[in-house]
Amino acid sequence: MLTESLMLMKNELLLVLTLFIILVAKIAESETGDLESRNNRLMAWVNGLLVANLLVCFVPVAEGVLFGDMFVHNDLRQVQKGILLLGTVVVCFTNAAWIRTHKHANEFYILLLTTLLGMYLMISSNNLLMFYLGLEMGTIPLAALANFDLDRKRSSEAAMKMIMMSAFASCILLLGLSFVYGLTGTLSMELLSVTFGTTPMHVFALVLVVAGFGFKISAVPFHLWTADVYEGAPSGITAYLSVVSKGAVLFVMTSVLYNAFPQMEPVWYQLLFILAVATMVIGNLFALRQTNIKRMLAFSSIAQVGFILVGMSAASPAGASTVNYFVLIYLFSNLGAFAVVSIISAATGREQISDYNGLYKSNPWLTWVMAISLFSLAGIPPAAGFFAKFFLLLAGAARDNWPLLIVAALNMVVALYYYLVVIKAMFTGTTDQPMPAIKEGAFPMAGMVVCLAGVLLAGLYGGVFEYISNLIL
Repeated sequence: MLTESLMLMKNELLLVLTLFIILVAKIAESETGDLESRNNRLMAWVNGLLVANLLVCFVPVAEGVLFGDMFVHNDLRQVQKGILLLGTVVVCFTNAAWIRTHKHANEFYILLLTTLLGMYLMISSNNLLMFYLGLEMGTIPLAALANFDLDRKRSSEAAMKMIMMSAFASCILLLGLSFVYGLTGTLSMELLSVTFGTTPMHVFALVLVVAGFGFKISAVPFHLWTADVYEGAPSGITAYLSVVSKGAVLFVMTSVLYNAFPQMEPVWYQLLFILAVATMVIGNLFALRQTNIKRMLAFSSIAQVGFILVGMSAASPAGASTVNYFVLIYLFSNLGAFAVVSIISAATGREQISDYNGLYKSNPWLTWVMAISLFSLAGIPPAAGFFAKFFLLLAGAARDNWPLLIVAALNMVVALYYYLVVIKAMFTGTTDQPMPAIKEGAFPMAGMVVCLAGVLLAGLYGGVFEYISNLIL
């Protein structure tokens, strides 16, 4: 019985063990010696442990529950945790140059993996209270990480804005959960699915819960913090925020709406409709005006959330399948783009789109990684992003909601423009200050190869989507 319980929490326990090893290494490390040498050894150990954790995700474990049905483990949740861990591994790999020179590398890993542990608990939660605790555990350390460029005032500003907006969002979400508990006497998702009513007070509680989720996924009009935080935070943390953190909340949001509030589907469908349209339109229009590459990708990530909400609004197994599949493809695409941004930022400190003029002449490999990643984000075949968006729109079309699909299709055209601006600058742009040739290390190279492989193969190989669909069905 004990062995079975431990296996159900194998991901969480291995992550705790990894955190413990990093903490011991911090206590035992010597302050003498070369900083880069110490950080290189630390990176090798941590990256090796994370890869080992990722391999353990493939070990099959029977479904089960713990802690009075508050913790649930099944194959779908295992895949979701694996996706988040893969994203974390890629972030750690592609930001090796920045981590290598940072004097608080141990603390960086401790905070990063603590947020991942919170996301694990959030994904496995079958009770809204446990979900909230996991959400806070996965959010609060991110504010400290946003401030990890200690010598930049923008980084401190980003951390302040993030902690303030996160606290506000958490208050709204917690108020909604309080109303849910007051109206039903339970926070269990299974019991809520049969006890939650359709009175105006129930609708108000649901609106508060959806608004709380909206802040966490940067849906319009809850997005105002996103661009400033993404620009001020270190590039690796920006990548982590845009993919891993946001992906975890999207997984849980889908689970909560589908499993805890199925009887309220007509209400939350209308909410998702409004959020999807506003998020796609505002995200793309603001992305058009950006001159900073990180701010452009920030508004791009906001627009991508709008597309995800289109699939989520399908309120069907197909909708849930497309959300999970899109997050996986989005992970490869966005992390591929941010890998290039991180490498260039660490080497040169340059983050303006104009800085990428003529990048192909000095760094052809980085140029192709960025171009293919942006093509995937834009939904250009044969990149996997095309198939991901196609499946999202197909799931939304099952409801015959053509106005929403037309808005989504038009926004895909708008998004293509600002992605092509960056691609054009890299291949044909000219500048008086060309980007110097940048030498990528082994870890960043491995991370970019993983992203490219995912972008180019995950879409063409239909078994990925089919596997995720079978887990949900």
